[in-house]
Amino acid sequence: MEYPDFLDAIRRESARFRAVLADCDPSARVPGCPEWDAADLLWHLIGVQRFWAGVVQHRPAGPDDERIVSEGSGERPASYAELLAHFDEESAGLVEALAAADPEEEAWHWSGDHRVGTTYRRQAHEALIHRVDAEQAAGLALSPLDPALAEDGVAEVIGVMFGGVPPWGTATPTGETVAVRTTDTGRELLVAFRRFTGTDPDSGTTYDEDDLGLVDTGPEPSATVSGTAADLDLWLWKRGPADALEVEGDRISHEKLAGILAAPLN
Repeated sequence: MEYPDFLDAIRRESARFRAVLADCDPSARVPGCPEWDAADLLWHLIGVQRFWAGVVQHRPAGPDDERIVSEGSGERPASYAELLAHFDEESAGLVEALAAADPEEEAWHWSGDHRVGTTYRRQAHEALIHRVDAEQAAGLALSPLDPALAEDGVAEVIGVMFGGVPPWGTATPTGETVAVRTTDTGRELLVAFRRFTGTDPDSGTTYDEDDLGLVDTGPEPSATVSGTAADLDLWLWKRGPADALEVEGDRISHEKLAGILAAPLN
């Protein structure tokens, strides 16, 4: 996808998110985030979009800069109507900040890819998945997911959200791969199993666990997981069922993949 396409997706998915929540019971539970109700979901995306607008506006400053308002901080509006109005302001601010910036300019990002364009991509998928959350909370049938955006979402969640390696860790390939195939867009991704080790210097937690990442080439995959881009994207984000997908090949490899992907993202 091109950067203007990501920006269009942020506009479109944010608008749908807002429209659905405007008619939703604020106390409705969010199936994909059971600890949240609809009002919490709205407040969450307000904070996310405000934070990343600040990161882009004050590039290349990072979250320690006092000008950048961290997610969840600030006074939460007392009424649902005020939350909706606040969302309008912050969502427009994110689009404005991105539209005014060169995607190749330096800007902080937690993934280590310090470019404005990284925020274009991540926020398009953030808006998409939370639009899904809004529709599920409201008890609505899901609006179709744009196949190109969903395909990119599959690559992003596997390659970045799960596949990123922090500077203090090491990911060692095990020599095993599986393929993930989008049946409607014709893309096949090669997923390599790895062993992740390291100690987080902030928490002191030591890791030695199965891990995965995207690779361009590798051993022949032992299993293939296939589905539409939308079904795969929703499954990876735990918003859709695994039985919408087709599994071929070694069942143990598939179960290993599913086990790693079942872990919460943090």
